[in-house]
Amino acid sequence: MTENQTPNTPEAENASSKDTFAQFVEHQSKAVEAGLKAVETLLPPGFKDHAKVAGKEFAAGFKVLVDAAIEGIDKASKDIDEKMKASKRASAESTSDDAGFDRPSTTGPSKVKVQVE
Repeated sequence: MTENQTPNTPEAENASSKDTFAQFVEHQSKAVEAGLKAVETLLPPGFKDHAKVAGKEFAAGFKVLVDAAIEGIDKASKDIDEKMKASKRASAESTSDDAGFDRPSTTGPSKVKVQVE
């Protein structure tokens, strides 16, 4: 081995590949920045301002839509809760009044008649 060569140890190879990857990432980020600047020069001067306003209006529209959906769900949930409470109250009143004469049979659709001696 000559003095100019570095040993091929796993640590040296990892460091070399990390440096290579870091250089790759650096070049790619510079390329993206340059590409964005190129696209920016193609657009008219007021484009950024109008795009920002349009983005804010777009988000505001969805916020209104989501808020209305949340309101509707809350209202429907409250209506269901009230109906459930009313149903429970009616059920409790009917069981305490008559011995369940108004309720349907709980034996099911097929009844069997049994004779007892």
